[in-house]
Amino acid sequence: MKDFKSYSKQKEQEGIPQDVAEAAKQLSDVFAGKGEADVLRAIYREAEKGRKAGTLQDSDLDNFFAAVAPMLDAPKRKKLEQVIAKLKKM
Repeated sequence: MKDFKSYSKQKEQEGIPQDVAEAAKQLSDVFAGKGEADVLRAIYREAEKGRKAGTLQDSDLDNFFAAVAPMLDAPKRKKLEQVIAKLKKM
């Protein structure tokens, strides 16, 4: 998984920005065949690493959510929102 800073929020011209589409494909490739628990562990692991290094800000988490959420259905988007809220409390 890339670090959270790689999910920078960009203005959309038409559809999904190219870097977001590429990030989505990379995430899809990395987590193909893995369960939700594996994905959540990877997100928590990366967030913990960023927080300890002092390189992960709440705005980075917001950008990550903004980039990934449109690709999720409503229940998964809600779960990601809850995960982001927990990460912000770290």
